[in-house]
Amino acid sequence: MGSEVEVSEPLLSAANKISIVASERVPEWKDQITIRGLAASAILGTLFCVITQKLILTVGIIPSLNVAAGLLGFFFVKSWTGFLSRLGFQVKPFTKQENTVIQTCVVACSAVACSGGFGSYLIAMDERTYNLIGVDYPGNRAEDVKNPGLLWMIGFLFVVSFTGLFSLVPLRKVMVMDYKLTYPSGTATAGLINSFHTNTGAELAGKQVKCLGKYLSISLLWSGVKWFFSGIGDSCGFDNFPTFGLTLFKSTFYFDFSLTYVGCGLICSHIVNCSVLLGAIISWGFLWPFISSHSGDWYPANLGSNDLKGLYGYEVFIAISLILGDGLYNMIKIKDMCNTATKQSGLPVVNEVIDDDTLKILTEQRQKDEIFLKDRIPSWFAASGYVGLAAISTATLPVIYPRLKWYLVLCSYIIAPALAFCNSYGTGLTDCNLASTYGKISLFIIASLVGSNGGVLAGLAACGVMMSIVSTAADLMQDFKTGYLTLSSAKSMFVSQLVGTAMGCVIAPLTFWLFWTAFDIGSLDGPYKAPYAVIFREMAILGVEGFSELPKHCLALCCGFFAAALVINLLRDVTPKRVSQFIPIPMAMAVPFYLGAYFAVDMFIGTVILYIWERINRKHAEDYAGAVASGLICGDGIWTLPSAILSIFRINPPICMYFGPSTS
Repeated sequence: MGSEVEVSEPLLSAANKISIVASERVPEWKDQITIRGLAASAILGTLFCVITQKLILTVGIIPSLNVAAGLLGFFFVKSWTGFLSRLGFQVKPFTKQENTVIQTCVVACSAVACSGGFGSYLIAMDERTYNLIGVDYPGNRAEDVKNPGLLWMIGFLFVVSFTGLFSLVPLRKVMVMDYKLTYPSGTATAGLINSFHTNTGAELAGKQVKCLGKYLSISLLWSGVKWFFSGIGDSCGFDNFPTFGLTLFKSTFYFDFSLTYVGCGLICSHIVNCSVLLGAIISWGFLWPFISSHSGDWYPANLGSNDLKGLYGYEVFIAISLILGDGLYNMIKIKDMCNTATKQSGLPVVNEVIDDDTLKILTEQRQKDEIFLKDRIPSWFAASGYVGLAAISTATLPVIYPRLKWYLVLCSYIIAPALAFCNSYGTGLTDCNLASTYGKISLFIIASLVGSNGGVLAGLAACGVMMSIVSTAADLMQDFKTGYLTLSSAKSMFVSQLVGTAMGCVIAPLTFWLFWTAFDIGSLDGPYKAPYAVIFREMAILGVEGFSELPKHCLALCCGFFAAALVINLLRDVTPKRVSQFIPIPMAMAVPFYLGAYFAVDMFIGTVILYIWERINRKHAEDYAGAVASGLICGDGIWTLPSAILSIFRINPPICMYFGPSTS
């Protein structure tokens, strides 16, 4: 541009200060990936795949394992290096970057077990689920059966699991640095890893580590207390505590004492937490009760809670409409941001006069930015990888599933990056990965396009494709956030994700096969009921019948909420800052539409605590809120391991704490 910028002497000296402050030494990206790290990742990845398979086949719900992976990776390698040191061997120092690579690799491996459909779309194809639904069930055909096989499952996972890793790589700077999305689990994991490798000579850092350890212990202990009263099933314990009364409890308005989501509320911004609560109030406070009052008119009465022909259909499709509206707007906005950044790349940066504390913060921020952008992953490489893998998948999947035609696979890969962005953006805001929701949409659409002659299998396979892409894209962006905060190379994060995914494509089917051959998977009388298998098959059968089978006014409401998301985002951008800061975020509003209001209450409690803390002592809140939040999330995450082990050995909680109405 033609304008000139006058830079004063104090500004120049401040800028010089930043450049000469000592920075932390960071190993090259190749040195962050080690043989011992990969060996540890394979062992822990196998352990986590077993845990994931167990949870999928019993309750069908998988908590975030990032924190547990970072913790076990640290203790595993530290124990090994300590053992070698005592024997007199010289060992390479264990850095936080190597710790982060192990965590990324382990989570990528176990994520394949989750997105691979072993408790959902994959075994929804098998003969047991077909018989469970009933041979006389309308649309449930014997021809739409494909029993699990070890070789074809491994081949299927290798074909579909890598594409999502290439879909959003060019947007990593936008998501992590420009939008500054929190990715609460990734942030908490980074806080834990940094605490393991912190130079305790720094006074504030030492205090933050002690604070994290204190609240980690409290959260871990509380999770154990909660388990003790949780009984058998999902209706007991503090997770079902009717905090605001039984009437509101039925509408999912209650505090479930989840310190994970309280921690998320401390990390996420106030507007995100308030947006989540507003979405819960609109959906579960007004919209769903209003629609339920038309049961028998708008949709058949007495349907199951997971039947798309009933209220569940409104929940899924309206939530997706809000998410897609927000995602579409922000994709267009990102394109404009990139164009603007290119035009302004030559302008000088002017810094204000800064004190020593601010100087330290700016120095750390600058180092994080430089390292994150140093080892670039070229956009042409990401695009070529996505196109190449999509081409292989387009040619291969019709061989595995003949009714899933190549052009349907191609269409899925064309729209998948947009949905992957929406899922990654939503995960960054709320820590909720809604990959299964996007998979259900793909299932429904493809099944309706194929029709009655093979639409069930084609829809379930398309569901797997979409789930794998959007899930791995969100996981990678979460790991980029962890890597950014631990000064790890983006290239080492990407490579470790690739290696972990490759491990998962072999380990996940093998661990599933152990369960499949040893137990009667899907039996209602056994411990491994695989509850979501029947749901996914019934959804595919409904999809064959087409959108006409959706409940009344569902599509009209979807269009309305899609338009509302666009308008709200436009208002956030065109109104002054003093106004826009109070306008809710549609993506955050959408999550409770589908999941329920309980976690919105948890997150709002977290934001209220932070708000009061900031009013009392802002500096103290800025220094310690992240440590407290990370401790709460980490403690609950670590409890995942002992609880899973107890479940594997069929050790049930001794007490069921249940609440019901009093009787005369």
